[in-house]
Amino acid sequence: MAPKSDSAEAIVLNFVNEQNRPLNSQNVADSLQKFNLKKTGVQKALDALADSGRISFKEYGKQKIYLARQDQFKIPNSEELTQMKEANAKLQQHLSEQKKAITQVEEEIRTLQSNLTLKEMREKEAMLRKEVKELEEKLETLRGGVTLVSPEDRKAIEQIYSEKLGQWRKRKRMFKDIWDVITENSPKNLKDFKEELGIEYDEDVGVNLQSFSDMLPQNRKRPRGKITYQVVFIDPC
Repeated sequence: MAPKSDSAEAIVLNFVNEQNRPLNSQNVADSLQKFNLKKTGVQKALDALADSGRISFKEYGKQKIYLARQDQFKIPNSEELTQMKEANAKLQQHLSEQKKAITQVEEEIRTLQSNLTLKEMREKEAMLRKEVKELEEKLETLRGGVTLVSPEDRKAIEQIYSEKLGQWRKRKRMFKDIWDVITENSPKNLKDFKEELGIEYDEDVGVNLQSFSDMLPQNRKRPRGKITYQVVFIDPC
């Protein structure tokens, strides 16, 4: 007599047949917890099914291993196995194509999600229009010949700039004098020594003092190498 479909024996039998692999009572009990079956109930059902011949079992010492009866399964012949392999290969290829399609769709979704919404686009448009208007107003002011910086402010800025350049030039000269004294009789390679001390020249970081000096107006530039001669006339009388 077949067990009722909702009985412990029916649930255990269905599970063992579905798994179709060696199982012990603990394996079955762990997998059937969702049916509220205790290990003792599972063990009892397994023993009953084994005694009635509906499942197979083997004993290994004190442990019993249960397995679905193999005579209930249809064993495919070589032709059927070949057909199954071909069908499996087609399914694998179809699965690969579907995964690729899913990846493409996910990329499109990410691209769409990164785009601005209609509301965001309108807000950005309003902001850009405002910036354009402000720049146009500034351009009109410049075209009108309005002086944005007064001569006094410009002179003060040039004075500060010139003083900073002078400090820069002075410090470069001081460093060179000290460096020449330190390295005059040094046996070390100067380049390696400089790197060892962590010293960087202006040129090492792409800075040139002369390029900054050239930004000053011609009449503000410091003369370089210019010698002034003074002629003195002596009255012979």
